[in-house]
Amino acid sequence: MQAPLCLIARRLKACTLVLALLVSACAPEPPSTWSGYAEADYLYVAAPLAGRLQSLHVQVGQNVVLGDALFQLDAQSEQTARMEAAARLRGAQAQVSNLSTGRRPQELLVSREQLAQAQAQAALARSELGRAQALLAQGFVAKARVDDANSLVQQTQARVREFEAVLRVAQLPARADEQAATQAQAAAAREVLRQSDWRAAQKQQSAPQDALVAEVFFQVGEQVGAGQPVLSLLPPASLKARFYVPESVLSTLRLGQRVQVLCNACPKVIDARISRIASSPEYTPPVIYSNAQRQRLVYMVEARPDALDAVLLRPGQPLDVRLPMPP
Repeated sequence: MQAPLCLIARRLKACTLVLALLVSACAPEPPSTWSGYAEADYLYVAAPLAGRLQSLHVQVGQNVVLGDALFQLDAQSEQTARMEAAARLRGAQAQVSNLSTGRRPQELLVSREQLAQAQAQAALARSELGRAQALLAQGFVAKARVDDANSLVQQTQARVREFEAVLRVAQLPARADEQAATQAQAAAAREVLRQSDWRAAQKQQSAPQDALVAEVFFQVGEQVGAGQPVLSLLPPASLKARFYVPESVLSTLRLGQRVQVLCNACPKVIDARISRIASSPEYTPPVIYSNAQRQRLVYMVEARPDALDAVLLRPGQPLDVRLPMPP
């Protein structure tokens, strides 16, 4: 009786082993895992003009939002240049206004008084001519006196016409070419003022987007060169996973493909999408390729997680990257 029971037990054990092998054969193989690290594209903030660092409004590790003031350089020279440009613009605009309105009222009053005086002299000359003509008719004066009176009338009338023309010219604006020249000078002064405003504004820089202050390279009072970064920012969207894959799996990856990022300090598996696949290998053997040497080739791949998950990564942090588990 014992022998049949042993036979049955051995058969059951064999069946169990076969079943386990079948289950393991049907189960999906775990995906390959590639090593890498977290990387970031830092945003370096600099002023296009040189100057002494006057104030620093942030510190390392501080979170800033779009528009927050970061730092300010000494802008005394730019402010002085702006005031000079503003004064030149006011002068040019005043010249344009002066040429477009004719002479001043006081100058016009002088011209009108001169015209009135000439008209009075012309009226007196005409009256004197009438008396001389009457006396000539009565034979009391010579014809030469009448001629002199007539000449005086013509002179005074010409004087009246002269002052009438002077008054008309005084009321006219300047010539078109002269006005165009002054308007061009005013436009040039306006552009100089605009440039001065821009230069003064560039001495103060603000956050171009939400970010973390990663590094500060200068202290207050130090001289900063033109275009030299004062600090660096770390936007959440700039964090990414950089890993390396062998040539054998390179053809299975594509841009936009979903991968999973794992790290020791990450509270969860981070989903990311491939954003870059290197077109050339990172390490190449020094001689002609062979089947053995080709296994040494690795290609760099970058994947970017969502902005909400990117904050879980830290630059330089070791990572493991894999394809998602098959369903």
